Amino acid sequence: MISRRDVANVTPEGGTAVNGLSAASSGSMSRRVVLRWLVGGTVGAGAGAFFGGVGPWAGAVAPPGRRLASPYLATGGRSGSSAVADKAAVPQLVAAPTRATKDGTQVFMSRPDLQPPIVTIDVPSDAAALPGLVLTNSSAGPSQQGALMIDGSGDLVWFLPSSAASNVRAQTYKGKPIVSWFEGEIVDGHGEGHYELYDTTYQQVAQVYASGDYQGDLHEFLLTASGSALFTCYGQATADLSSVGGANEGSYYYGVVQEVDVATGDLLFQWRSDDHVGFDESYVAAPESGGTPWDYFHINSIDVDPTDGNLIVSSRHCWAAYKVDRASGAIIWRLNGKKSDFTMGAGAHFAFQHDVRRHLDGGVTIFDDEGGPPNEATQSRGLVLDLDETSRQATVNTEYHHLPPVLTQALGSIQVLGQGHHFVGWGESSYFTEYDASGKVVFDGHLTSGVASYRAFKEPWAGWPAGNPDTAVATGLGTGTAIVYVSWNGATEVDSWSVLGGTDAQELAVLGVASRAGFETAITVPQAPAYLAVEALDSGGHVLGRSSVVSFVVGDAR
Repeated sequence: MISRRDVANVTPEGGTAVNGLSAASSGSMSRRVVLRWLVGGTVGAGAGAFFGGVGPWAGAVAPPGRRLASPYLATGGRSGSSAVADKAAVPQLVAAPTRATKDGTQVFMSRPDLQPPIVTIDVPSDAAALPGLVLTNSSAGPSQQGALMIDGSGDLVWFLPSSAASNVRAQTYKGKPIVSWFEGEIVDGHGEGHYELYDTTYQQVAQVYASGDYQGDLHEFLLTASGSALFTCYGQATADLSSVGGANEGSYYYGVVQEVDVATGDLLFQWRSDDHVGFDESYVAAPESGGTPWDYFHINSIDVDPTDGNLIVSSRHCWAAYKVDRASGAIIWRLNGKKSDFTMGAGAHFAFQHDVRRHLDGGVTIFDDEGGPPNEATQSRGLVLDLDETSRQATVNTEYHHLPPVLTQALGSIQVLGQGHHFVGWGESSYFTEYDASGKVVFDGHLTSGVASYRAFKEPWAGWPAGNPDTAVATGLGTGTAIVYVSWNGATEVDSWSVLGGTDAQELAVLGVASRAGFETAITVPQAPAYLAVEALDSGGHVLGRSSVVSFVVGDAR
């Protein structure tokens, strides 16, 4: 079905204004039938799909390692060639990225259902920046909330609207790349929900739920090489809190670590903070009377210590990281906090921290929020500590500050990249920054003002969506020129777009080729025929997928 939408106030950057024009669009909203390639009995990263459309090639999608034969040559004839014949001989069409925004959101002609936050790049990704996409989430603010991927130019790559997607990251499951995130609700500063795992075709491969009466929390979801998942949960109990200034029978939240087998859901390990960490270690005062339960611990990250396989658990409200014996649950040591087993060197103290990670060299990375209340410093920082477990000394190796200064009271992350680089997600402010080995900023940006992001990661990712490219067509009334808007949410391998057209929807020929220009490309097609479609081409000219056909009528105010 061809849907029709009015078009207003959209100007392709460097292209032709199309104010007051009319459009027909097609793509992901049309009826579709999915065919999936199975690898070893499971859906592989090379899954592909065929979608119902017009013509024998409508909607065909190539999985990784495979290419579709292009049915059309520049001459207009059909062919079994695996690439568009002699791209240099095909007319080159004018193309420009669309940069349309409205009320703090990006808007797209080909995907009007997507309204992600605006991405501002403050320091463009230079030659020293490492390759990869930024994976993060948007919450609050004027835009849709959801999971998103951004390239080094700040262009959107993938966006999945979701009211509570958080902790979006690339991981490996059963030897294949996946993207995972928390999905659920936010209650009293923690999550109540489950975890989604999607493959490189953006198809669900697994869901993970907490065991017993618990629900999965937004703060941590970490896949292991053995096929298990470590994640955080929150539990609620009552106790005599009078010794810490609370009620005789006060309600409180405690932190939970669960390890669950992803395939079976079997519980492999469980740890409760209140079995091992006393109320007196908290820096957050207990309420004297009822109301919201006291969140004395606030668990917010779990890591596997690569030096011995035990766990590193972070408590925001105890200002401490705990090394936990993976077999017994006993605390091996405390880093920072009121009962630290380490002497904290100059500048090594941290507060309200997030994302504590241990590394093979023995060092620890921490996103040191410092924002409370009360605020313990004037700005947050990414912190790298050297840890000597023999002498129990913790000293500052490196610290990263943002310019302009950022002080966040929640969220945040720091990631170790290759070549001595670090990538910092600045939490509530939604800034993300890459630093090289010398501490120089080689990439920096942020989302729309008012939008927060929990963590930000820079990861290698290649996506082949199991769906069609999406298109919309607009024209000035009384002219024969069409502006074709095309996008393919999540596709990373598209190099250019081949525009097909003809007077018969089932007999289309190549009209020209245009370079891909951002998430959505606006392509000018002179003397456009009645029917148009677009094929996605990789750098070798191979067809990756094809949109549905849209009709184009000169002067039709649809």
